[in-house]
Formats: sequence, structure tokens, C-alpha cells
Amino acid sequence: MLDNINLLTLVPTLNIQLLLDGIFIGAIFALAAYGLALVWGVTNVKNLAQGEFVIMGGYFTWYLGTFGVHPIVAMPIVIAIMFVFGWVLYITIIKYVVTRDLFTSLLATFGIALVIQQALNLAFGPEVRTARSDFGTLSFFDGLVTIAEIKFIAFGLCVVLAAVVVTFMKKSRMGQAIRATAQNARAARIMGIDTDQVYAFTFALNSAICGAAGVLISMIWVIQPYYGIVHSIRAFVIVTAAGLGNLPAVIVTGLGLGAAEQYSGFVLGAEFQQATAVGLLVLVLIWRQIELARHRQVVQ
Repeated sequence: MLDNINLLTLVPTLNIQLLLDGIFIGAIFALAAYGLALVWGVTNVKNLAQGEFVIMGGYFTWYLGTFGVHPIVAMPIVIAIMFVFGWVLYITIIKYVVTRDLFTSLLATFGIALVIQQALNLAFGPEVRTARSDFGTLSFFDGLVTIAEIKFIAFGLCVVLAAVVVTFMKKSRMGQAIRATAQNARAARIMGIDTDQVYAFTFALNSAICGAAGVLISMIWVIQPYYGIVHSIRAFVIVTAAGLGNLPAVIVTGLGLGAAEQYSGFVLGAEFQQATAVGLLVLVLIWRQIELARHRQVVQ
């Protein structure tokens, strides 16, 4: 570990490599986390199947690739499929747990996650998959820093998708209804807003966002039926640290988590890279508890 830390100081370009990789990956983390923040803030459902939605999007991309469909071209198709899937899932299951307590929503979404894992395993097998993008690699600083072109493209797509979602939330009638419902669902119903339809659309939109993130993940990393839990933990870390409804904080936290994972993977070893997300989740929860305790003391 000390040798790796010394190497970072002796070869400054390694820091550039790790930071760039972290930013490009972190942008995808932030995209999936924004979907979780949306569902959490509007329906108050803590979706433990968030990562499974991401992996589903990745598998749909890979499967379309077997028919010669490029992952970038497959993205709109995957988004549409995941949107419909999210809507159906809401009507059949989530609709009945929105008004229930926290434990019920956690148990329901955890069960959904298990079903999705097993369904993907039965349909596609337990092997690790990746969607081929056929893009090259860019070199900087005489080859000391190398970045896959797909990472630049994925970062750009994340920016575009985030801009589209934000514009939709601010300008469209449904977006305004979603924001009104998130602020006060009872008042929104009094004003004539169909909150049940808003909940369904929000959950479907989150599923579509996760599908888009899955497309990018399948090109940059690998997918496997049981990898969803890691993406769920990352999304919970980002949303818990950033807070609900705070998009700039979600973006910054997502990029920071990506960089932290890259550095921990280099310093501690690749086997500790994913453990970083779990450790950060524990630290964030402890910090939140301390903040709540301080708030209670001030109120008293």
C-alpha cells in the first residue's frame, strides 16, 4: 500500500489517470443515483432494486448487440423497454406499498431485486458479459495517460440525459406535477393532480434512467446478474450524502465516489474497490445520525 502511495507522488500522471477514470465513471453513478433520488423524494419508496434495473439495461443492450445493434443505437430502445417495465412494476407491486411503512417498501423492492437477479441468471446465464462499442483509446502525456473513447462518449451522454431530465422536470406539465407531488402530495391532489399517475410515471422514469445507465455500464465495465447490489449501494451512498432534490450535490457526490473508488482500487488493490462504496455508506449513515442528534439537541 505504501509503495502505491509513493508511486502516486513519483508519477503525477497516475493521478490524472485515476481522476479522469473516476470522473467518467462517477457521471454514470450520478445518473443512476438521480433516478433513486427522484423515486425516493416523490413516492418515499427506497428502491433496493435500483442496481438490478441498471444491470437489466446492460443485459438488454448486450442482447440487442447479438443482433448487430450498436449499444449507442440500442440506448433509446432500452430506455423505452425499461420505462414500460417500470410502469408495469408500479401497477402490479409498487402501487400497493407506496402508502405503507418503510419496512414494507424495503421488503418489496428487495424481493423484486432477487426476482430480477434470478430471471437474468436463467435467461442469460451467470457469465460476465460486456457490450462491444468498438471505439478506440486516446493517449496523452506520451502514452502515460490512456482513456477509452467510450468513456468520453458516455460522459457526454450522461450530460445530455441529465439536461433532458432537468428540462423535462422544469418545463413539462408532468414535470411540474412531479415536483408539486414531491413537495406536498395531499395539496397536489386537492389541486386536481392525479398523484397515482404521477407516482407511476416517476417510477417508470427512474427505471428508464437506470436503463440508460446500464447501457453505458455495459460498454465500459462488465455486467453479471448479481452485480446489481453494488450499484444499489453506490446510489444509496450518493443520495444519502447529497440529500433529496439536490441535483448539483448528487452530481458532485457521484463524481467524488467514482474518484474515491479508483484511488482505493489503486492503493488498496482491486478487491477493495467495491468495498469502498460499502465503507462510505456506513460512514455517511453515521454522519447522518450525528447530524440528526445535533438537530434534536438544538430543538430541545
